[in-house]
Amino acid sequence: MSTYGSISETRSLARGGGQHLLVAVDEPDNAELLSTTLELAGYRIRTAGSGTEVVSRLAEQRFELVVIDAELPEMDALEQGGRLVTHRPPVLLLTAWDALDRLLPELGAGERDYVTKPFRIAEVLARIQVLLRARGGDRDGALHYADLVLDDTTCQARRGRRTLDLTPAEYRLLRHLLINAHKVLSKEQISRYVWGDFRGDNAMEQLISRLRRKVDQEGVALIHTRRGFGYWLGRAAG
Repeated sequence: MSTYGSISETRSLARGGGQHLLVAVDEPDNAELLSTTLELAGYRIRTAGSGTEVVSRLAEQRFELVVIDAELPEMDALEQGGRLVTHRPPVLLLTAWDALDRLLPELGAGERDYVTKPFRIAEVLARIQVLLRARGGDRDGALHYADLVLDDTTCQARRGRRTLDLTPAEYRLLRHLLINAHKVLSKEQISRYVWGDFRGDNAMEQLISRLRRKVDQEGVALIHTRRGFGYWLGRAAG
């Protein structure tokens, strides 16, 4: 497995809060690389080198997330033994192909994502953070990105000290962008999440425009357009 990035870049991206992660990669060098960088990023790591070991580790201990290589030996053990595991942590799959329907349904509990190989360490860290947020990994029960906070218990959003007056559609849109931070979402993907069907470009552009005015009224812009592809939330590089 080839990777881009270095251990040093994790120091500026470290956002872990001591969560327990299981890293399942059979190649010793790559397992050590991922374990070391994730530990530097603030996570507690255990490793596994096969599907059988993954099931064994999950039976022994609760993990907030599993990072697993699609080429891990004994992958069939996950489907066979996964039914015996009482908790279902989110799964981040390291894969050479874009196939979400192959993301270990017996192991995952709905929170699943993937990073294609060769991958950047920074991308792995970003996707882990998104999965943990979606699972409710923040201790206060809120979703965070920079100074943006969404509280699902009250359906309220804040940017810094400023409360955002959002409609239900705007709140759903912002939440979807936040839990998929740094990932470009198409208009159709967003529309089906917000409204349950595709309402066309004009409706989506108007909704994005209204939300952007409220969220990015002050401070650094967080909502961005990638022309021809869709929208994403995060701090732009540069």
